[in-house]
Amino acid sequence: MSSIKRHLLFAALFVLQLLAAGCGKSQIDMIVGTYTDNGSYGLYSYWFDVKSGDASVLDSADAVNPSFAIYRKGSVYAVRETNDPEAAVASYRFNRKNGSFRLTGSLTSAGADPCHLSTNGRYLLSSNYTGGTLAVFQLRCNGKIKSVKGGPAAVATGTTGGPDLSRQDTPHIHCSVFSPDGKYVYASDFSADRILRFEVTSDGIDNDSEDQTAFQLDPDYGPRHLVFSPNGKYFYVIGELSGTVTAFRYKKGELTRIGVVDADPYDGRGSADIHISPDGKFLYASNRLVNDGITVFSIKKDGSLEFLANQATRIHPRNFNISPDGRFLLCACRDSDMIQVFSRDAKTGLLTDTGRNIAVRHPVCVEWVR
Repeated sequence: MSSIKRHLLFAALFVLQLLAAGCGKSQIDMIVGTYTDNGSYGLYSYWFDVKSGDASVLDSADAVNPSFAIYRKGSVYAVRETNDPEAAVASYRFNRKNGSFRLTGSLTSAGADPCHLSTNGRYLLSSNYTGGTLAVFQLRCNGKIKSVKGGPAAVATGTTGGPDLSRQDTPHIHCSVFSPDGKYVYASDFSADRILRFEVTSDGIDNDSEDQTAFQLDPDYGPRHLVFSPNGKYFYVIGELSGTVTAFRYKKGELTRIGVVDADPYDGRGSADIHISPDGKFLYASNRLVNDGITVFSIKKDGSLEFLANQATRIHPRNFNISPDGRFLLCACRDSDMIQVFSRDAKTGLLTDTGRNIAVRHPVCVEWVR
């Protein structure tokens, strides 16, 4: 289908959706990132109805492997996940009236296969998996990205040392997050089984410390995604290789381990993502490769985790996200070419498959526009 015909089709669908929905306030915008090796255009925008769980496609943007995207104050930032010099981070202006994207800039990611982005509104961080680097960019007041000090800046390079010689043989940085107090950046050093810490300064991200280790995890852990609790008191990391989640107490930049729980009873060595419900009472972890699904935990008052249930999903649940009101969990099942829509019980934390699947080729990221 030509680009013109495709946009005419999206425009027609948009008008029909307006008429059907009556511009109801129950609908919020949603961004979906995909891999483009299976017929996907790239980035997609949807309306998601937080009352019914139904979704309606609005528009798309041609992009190569935008496997991770985030929204911030009118702008969408997306990776170009490729293992070559074309690997990059792009910025788009997002129109909330019609769901359209307008490319406003693109810069090299300073490392191959960028796979995760985070921002504090001033700096944008790119975690580059194959490149094994953590890159930092500045954000202009208009949302455009710019290089720090005249060029793409890799503030850190991961290391090796883990025992899995097939998956930890080269450095991998998989995720980076800003601490709730805004003073630090934490990153997962996958191949060294450790969590890195950097101080946020007025000039950028400080990488001058000789020891950047915030916490040394157990061997063969393979730390992947990181998340802070909504109240800022606790910090959690999921091990892709270990299939476990480690809980920490966070205070003034220091991490104190509370405990470790098993998130993947099938030992698939493919644990992926973690998210916490908006009320801070439940944590969810996705597992791939064997018996794909999402593990549900309750979060106790001391930040420790208690297993509740395993929820089966379709194939390869790499990324998922919880709706801002906490009523739904949307799981991007890459190899089933769909986003599974689960309703979430606010009291028990348990999930129910609604059957309202969103068909899209190779989805790997779900992001809410707030």
